[in-house]
Amino acid sequence: MTNSDPALAARLAELRARESPCRLCPRNCFVARDHGETGYCRSTVQLAVAAWHPHFGEERCLVGTGGSGAIFLAGCNLHCVFCQNHDLSCDARGPRWLHDDLVYAMRRLADAGCENINFVTPTHFAPQLAEAIVAARGQGLTLPVVWNCGGYETVETLRLLDGLVDIYMPDFKFWSEAAGERYANAPDYAARACDAVREMHRQVGDLEIRDEIARRGLLVRHLVMPGGLDDGKAICDFLAHEISPRTFVSVCGQYRPMHRAAEFPEINRPPTEEEILAVRVHAERLGLRVAE
Repeated sequence: MTNSDPALAARLAELRARESPCRLCPRNCFVARDHGETGYCRSTVQLAVAAWHPHFGEERCLVGTGGSGAIFLAGCNLHCVFCQNHDLSCDARGPRWLHDDLVYAMRRLADAGCENINFVTPTHFAPQLAEAIVAARGQGLTLPVVWNCGGYETVETLRLLDGLVDIYMPDFKFWSEAAGERYANAPDYAARACDAVREMHRQVGDLEIRDEIARRGLLVRHLVMPGGLDDGKAICDFLAHEISPRTFVSVCGQYRPMHRAAEFPEINRPPTEEEILAVRVHAERLGLRVAE
């Protein structure tokens, strides 16, 4: 794959055009990032990487024996009040990288035996990442590319990534408008996430696992929130009935009250084992493939 393909080159150019004035995500900040302006994600066009290394804390099908080749991008378009990585996502802290730095890191992770290249919180740097994927594949990279995002995406940006991303892994956080607005300043979160998941599934289909490793497809995460049982069940219903009954779902129970969670009494506690189990059982009853 090279950007000598006119259709691919046009898509990469369109991604750059959407970056400034910025329309990459539903925030539609329209800031001139190429002139140093920053919007909700607090990022310019200069790529900022917080960390990169083989990561063994992901789902088993992503980790395998070599780990997931995680590249953590600084900044975020959500800024959830309970964010566990708020020092990286909210403050957009991280060394500034050039295009060649990113391609080098991807190749190093592949050489280290990682099972995939896992871009964590990638949406606001979609143009830079897309260009690096094309370059790395032109240099022989064959690992699956994982788009590990918060679920607050635009279909227009996702369509420009078609063929570049092998595994979409959105975190579907909230179902109610009230929760999206209260905890992420995004009352349209669920509507945007539904549209995004539909487009992701259109591109890559159900998750394909061969030799216990995910190769291609959609993997949806849901972080169980305290008191969020109704949202969790509604998200599972949507996935089973409107996406695919074979959707692969990871029901995550590791929520802990961090960052500004103490300001919101109803989420200032971990979820109970009963809450986590209830979402998991509901997903299983719907026939969804639930991660172990």
